[in-house]
Amino acid sequence: MTTRFENGIVATLGENNRLLWNATVVTKGELVAAVGDSLEMKRRFPDAETVDCAGQIILPGFICTHHHFYSTMARGMFIPGEPAANFVQILERLWWKLDRSLSEEDILLSAQLPLIDCIRNGTTTVIDHHASPSKRDGSLDLIEKAVRQAGIRASLCYEVSDRNIPAGGVTENERFIKKVGKGDGQIAAMMGLHASFTLSDATLDMCVGIAKDAGVGCHIHVAEDTSDRDDSLAKYHLHTIGRLDKHGLTGEKSLFIHCVHIDESEMDILAGTNTAVVHNPESNMNNAVGVTPLLQLLKKGVLVGLGSDGMGSDMLVQMRCAYLLHRLANHDPRVAFQEAPQLLLQNNTQIAKRQFGVTLGEIAEGNPADLAIMDYQPPTPLSEANFLGHLLFGLVDATVDTTVCKGKILMKGKKIQDLDEERLTARSRELAEQMWKRLQEL
Repeated sequence: MTTRFENGIVATLGENNRLLWNATVVTKGELVAAVGDSLEMKRRFPDAETVDCAGQIILPGFICTHHHFYSTMARGMFIPGEPAANFVQILERLWWKLDRSLSEEDILLSAQLPLIDCIRNGTTTVIDHHASPSKRDGSLDLIEKAVRQAGIRASLCYEVSDRNIPAGGVTENERFIKKVGKGDGQIAAMMGLHASFTLSDATLDMCVGIAKDAGVGCHIHVAEDTSDRDDSLAKYHLHTIGRLDKHGLTGEKSLFIHCVHIDESEMDILAGTNTAVVHNPESNMNNAVGVTPLLQLLKKGVLVGLGSDGMGSDMLVQMRCAYLLHRLANHDPRVAFQEAPQLLLQNNTQIAKRQFGVTLGEIAEGNPADLAIMDYQPPTPLSEANFLGHLLFGLVDATVDTTVCKGKILMKGKKIQDLDEERLTARSRELAEQMWKRLQEL
């Protein structure tokens, strides 16, 4: 099927971003067929289906490089007792009880609902990290089912940890990696691990062996809190990244999430091994764990992407949060104007290419047809030169009208095409209440 998304402002992004007024993006099948002036595209593709994008801006679909779909059912949950005083207590009192409380249907629904949020926010590619110790086997198949039904792209993994049983989750992760193989451009797989402080040397070596045999990377939380660093120094006499590097987890296909409490020598290891880091500013602020040394990492040449860590699926919100956080943390209003957008628009694209093997994040002939079309009528001149200003202070508050992934329209006129949100949320409310009761009993 050929479709003309016409009469809009097109921001191609990519290395040489172009802002095209009264322009059209033509998609054919799963790819972009052409980009250019609306009249010219109409002449070239007269028989195409049309979507009028007047009063809108057409962007590449956004990418989230670290998410936790399963956190959905925690929304609004009340936990009795004193609030958690530190990060380890947050894990023990909330997240490690929640993941143990998930049923099979919970897993499916808690993926479907954030996928709807992704579509509503123009997020067409996600790298997810899952845990459900009571329902490990087949859990990634349930999430894959939800992703394929929703129509976006996702890289999936299961969170291996020794905290419940030794090497818990290895079998599920290995099975899914073998099932997916090199991926099909929509579903990919990684070796998921929780964090250094919940993983023995033996489990690390087992996971790395499986990952290397399959040619995939490791997706692991790293030095999110001082507890991770302190544990590594006390038990292994190595800082966190030094320990992970010793066991072979570093490399260009791996994702080290957070990296808040690291020193310069650890940054050098990341740079030297071409290991990607994912920054999650809202989550770090929410858990009060500290601030990732973003500017230093970028100066070292480390590829740093942007994730949400389950806080949501609106990547423009995450981008502006990073912008504001690093201005405040560095006491410098001159920084992060370019760096925060770079994480989302450029670095996430590079990370996604390592996972999916396709070039996302740029509207160009022959590239995948993943689009986020937003209501936006610029109140001031808009061009390549000032695009970031509009991104940070205008588009971040704009509404996504139409979302396209692999050439398929997933949302049009703000209406989700293939998922019954009302039915799914109603069922989720029923199941969430039951899950909360199970959690309180743990």
